[in-house]
Amino acid sequence: MLLHVPNVLSADELAHLQRALAAADWADGRETVGAQGAQVKRNEQLPDASPLKAELGRVVLAALERHPLFFAAALPLRILPPRFNRYQGGGEYGLHVDGAVMITGHGEQRAHLRSDVSCTLFLSPPETYDGGELVVSDTYGEHEVKLPAGDLVVYPSSSLHRVNAVTRGARLASFFWVQSMVRDDSARRMLLEMDSAIETLRTGGADAAAVLQLTGVYHNLLRRWSEV
Repeated sequence: MLLHVPNVLSADELAHLQRALAAADWADGRETVGAQGAQVKRNEQLPDASPLKAELGRVVLAALERHPLFFAAALPLRILPPRFNRYQGGGEYGLHVDGAVMITGHGEQRAHLRSDVSCTLFLSPPETYDGGELVVSDTYGEHEVKLPAGDLVVYPSSSLHRVNAVTRGARLASFFWVQSMVRDDSARRMLLEMDSAIETLRTGGADAAAVLQLTGVYHNLLRRWSEV
C-alpha cells in the first residue's frame, strides 16, 4: 500500500527542523548500509550518534503520535528512531530493497525491528529542488513521489525503490521504518479501508447499530491478524 499522509508536521515544527538541518554536520550516507547498498547510495545523513538526530527524531515521533491516518495505515508496534538525509549535487540512491530486520539501540537497549512499512517525510518544498523523486516499484509499475514539505509517504518495505538524482538545490527528508502490528500489507490495506468507511458512516449520521457492528468486525479482524 502506497499512501500519502498529509500535514504530519505543523508549520512551526517544519521550520524548526529546516533550520536545524541547514546548520547540521552531515556524514556519508553509505555508513549505514551494507556492501550492496553502498554501491548505489550517494547522499548524506546525520550520524546515528548525533544528538541532533535524536532531538529532531523526537519531534517527528511526537507528530506521528497525533496523526490518526498514519496510525490507521501503519498500525505501528515499533518505530525505528527517525533518521535524516540530504541529497544534492547529483546525489541519488539507486534501486534497492530495505533490509528485513533493523537494529535499534545499544547495549541492554539493543533490539531488533522487522521492517514492514517504510516511511519518508519530505522536509524541503518541492519547488526548491529538481529531481529527488522517490520511485516505488510494484506490480502496477513505477510510482514517482515528490510531496510538499511536512507530508509523509508510507509504502511496503518489501518494495524495490530508488531516489532520483537531485540536480538543483537540496532535498531534505526524514526516513524510518515501522514494525506493524499487522505484518501482511494486504491485511493492513483492508483494515485501513474499513476504518475509513466506518469513520465516513459515523460522521455522516448512519445507523448507530450498524456502525457499531462494523466497528466490531474491524476489531475482530485486527485481533485475528495482529502480533503484539
